[in-house]
Amino acid sequence: MKTGTSRGGEYPDYQRWAGFNDCIRSCRMVPPYNGNYRMKIFERSDFGGQNMELMDDCPDLHERFHTRDISSVNVMEGYWMLHEHPNYRGRQYFLRPGEYRRHSEWGSTSPTIGSLRRVTEVN
Repeated sequence: MKTGTSRGGEYPDYQRWAGFNDCIRSCRMVPPYNGNYRMKIFERSDFGGQNMELMDDCPDLHERFHTRDISSVNVMEGYWMLHEHPNYRGRQYFLRPGEYRRHSEWGSTSPTIGSLRRVTEVN
């Protein structure tokens, strides 16, 4: 499994996978997926407020959409990774297709998200 434009291989230190420290708390196998990617992000819980539909990676949510808070998400197609900070750094949250009515449903203690990207399988 690879995310975004990452390349498979060896990672001699945690900075190579964009980590802040050398602690991995969990990992998950992602089933192969070669379809489309589409999700809608909302500024408020329960799919309220302004929303935006995404089909591509976004390295800096604030720069692109002038917000850092995502309070609910509807993943319509594909698998996505939300990152706590811009440029795919910090805590990561894996989202499968489905509805996430509040940030706690994807495991975050805060709605603040810095970047997001598609989880892609590259052969």
